[in-house]
This record gives sequence, structure tokens and C-alpha cells, in this order.
Amino acid sequence: MTTVTVWNEYRHEREDDAAREVYPDGIHATIAESLDERGFDVRTATLDDPEHGLTPDVLDDTDVLTWWGHEAHEEVSDEVVKRVHERVLSGMGLLVLHSGHFSKIFKRLMGTSCGLKWRESGETERIWTVEPGHPIAEGIGECIEVPETEMYGERFDVPAPDTLVFTSWFEGGEVFRSGCCYRRGSGRIFYFRPGHETYPIYHHPEIQTVVANAVSWATPVET
Repeated sequence: MTTVTVWNEYRHEREDDAAREVYPDGIHATIAESLDERGFDVRTATLDDPEHGLTPDVLDDTDVLTWWGHEAHEEVSDEVVKRVHERVLSGMGLLVLHSGHFSKIFKRLMGTSCGLKWRESGETERIWTVEPGHPIAEGIGECIEVPETEMYGERFDVPAPDTLVFTSWFEGGEVFRSGCCYRRGSGRIFYFRPGHETYPIYHHPEIQTVVANAVSWATPVET
């Protein structure tokens, strides 16, 4: 059974009423519940846990780490980032979600600024499946429609993905590479754009399916 550690800053949901209403137990709890229902062995960890909940023992027992952060990227310990980086290179999968694009760990793995354009205006997003044969797209149709979300737009300053699974379109006309696969060392990495602290995106069944598919894809393969 794949062991997943769901990591979350867990600040917005404690400090902001709108975020708390959508995710009363935290974004991590919603993601973890969805993965648990799909048969994964799941634990959660948050920024304010000792060592951010990512001790050497926890990481050694983690097949795939999911990462959600937004307002406190700089509070993540460089020592923990180094620890996660080493585990990814040695084979642990990493799923970086939404504003996790600006996390220390993702920027370290990409070697770029990971900057992008953004606008928070509650627009519709269509997440187009551009590689329907990829395992992360299993069970997903031509596109996923999210009725209200934050816009992320190009240019997204990341290396060209090994495989681009999804591309997003927004009402303002912007497009974005929203489902990017990478390999670093022996580890598989997937960046998935959808998600926000005040929109119920992680409750969306198809978004949950993509997250679960990505966890399966990123799980280390025994050789």
C-alpha cells in the first residue's frame, strides 16, 4: 500500500473565516480523506508541527509527499527542505499543489524562480486534458470545469515538463501549464495548478481523482 504524507501550511484555515468555512479541518484533512477513501495509507503534517511534521523517520516511511503552501513559504526550515530534496532524489514522489509552486522545495527542484501571472477574481477555469493516455488523466474526460477559481497565467517560469498532462484556460483568455510531470534523480514530481484556500476545489470529485492518480503515478517503483 502506498504511504502518503499530506503536508499543509494550515494557516489560512485557522486565521481566515472564509477559508475555515470551506476547509474547517484544513485543506490537508480534505485531501487526506479523499486519498484514504481510495485506499491509500495516509498521514498529515503541518508547518507548525515539530520539524514541520517531516522528520527523517516520517520521510523514510513516505512513498509520496503532497505539498500545499501559500503565505509562509519562508518559514519552512532549510534543513527540512534539504531533507525532502534528498528523499525525492532517492525516489520519494512529490505532488506540488497550486501555490506550492513558490515553495522552497519546488524552486530548489526546478532551479528557476517558478514565478507566474495571477489574478484572484472567481473566474471559471477549464482544465483541458492534453495527454489523455497518461495515467494521471485516467477517468478524466476532455476537460474539467471549475466554476470559480484564482487565475494563474503564463509565463510560468519552470523548465519544460517531461510530460504536460493538463493545460488550463481562464475566462480572461489566459492559459497555463497546469499539470506538469518531472523526474529528479529517482523521484517523480507532479505539479497540479488547481486549488485555493477559499474555493472548494479540493472537494471537486474530478480534482480528487487527478490527485489520487498523481499519487499512484509518483509512487516509487520497485526494481
